[in-house]
Amino acid sequence: MDIFIAALIGLQIGSFLNLLVWRLPRMMERELAQKHAHYSGSPLEEQAAFNLFFPRSHCPSCKATLRVRDLIPVFSYLFLKGKCAHCNTSISFRYPLVEIVVALAWAGCAYKCGLTWQALAWALCVSALIALALIDMDTMYLPDSITLPLMWAGLIASSLGWTLASLVDAMWGAVAGYLSLWLVYQIFLRVTGKEGMGAGDFKLLAVLGAWLGWMALPGIVFFASLAGVLIVIVLRFTQKINAGAPFPFGPSLVLAGLVSLYCGSITDYLGLIF
Repeated sequence: MDIFIAALIGLQIGSFLNLLVWRLPRMMERELAQKHAHYSGSPLEEQAAFNLFFPRSHCPSCKATLRVRDLIPVFSYLFLKGKCAHCNTSISFRYPLVEIVVALAWAGCAYKCGLTWQALAWALCVSALIALALIDMDTMYLPDSITLPLMWAGLIASSLGWTLASLVDAMWGAVAGYLSLWLVYQIFLRVTGKEGMGAGDFKLLAVLGAWLGWMALPGIVFFASLAGVLIVIVLRFTQKINAGAPFPFGPSLVLAGLVSLYCGSITDYLGLIF
């Protein structure tokens, strides 16, 4: 029963993540445009309110406001046969897929921890990581409004005994996570004159270090690097990206972090292999 309740909550959270992933980058772009106009002395244009709550959910194609029955996670997609009820435009399969993945993630946390505050903390962490991976895939952004609170939340959760890492291990995990990729960035920049990754990747690895402890970082970096290389090879082979084109590393880090969370430390498996 605990797992079923958690899965139902996860479906609703997944539905919210679909909205968050689409709106947050646009909110950031609007904010940057307003700041640029302010500092450049350009007149500020009045714009309609746009945030996570307004305007109401609507079809991106025909702009029709969605009804409550159009917003039931997974079931609305199946009932509408993957098409908008107003204009018959196809709805991306990613929407129900995200809802199902988040539901499974919440069910997994309930399976491991029961209906406890610890399970809630981990479920919210996993949900935020999934949102970061999707935003990075779409926009190459890893918003500070998610990464920084999530890092502090990991340290707080550790202090409350809700994670397997002690507070000291979590603190050094955050420090080591940030500095390790920052050093890689600096070396790559000085050798090639190019930026190999963004600062958001440093903060994301700091998040994983805060939640999982510094011991998990070597395995996470190894697995994420391997996954990233394989994904790039597949995309190059299918001509989805060109040589030298920027590629988001956040999804690979998130995947490695989730594997470490649900399946145990990747470092342990590396020790068995090598």
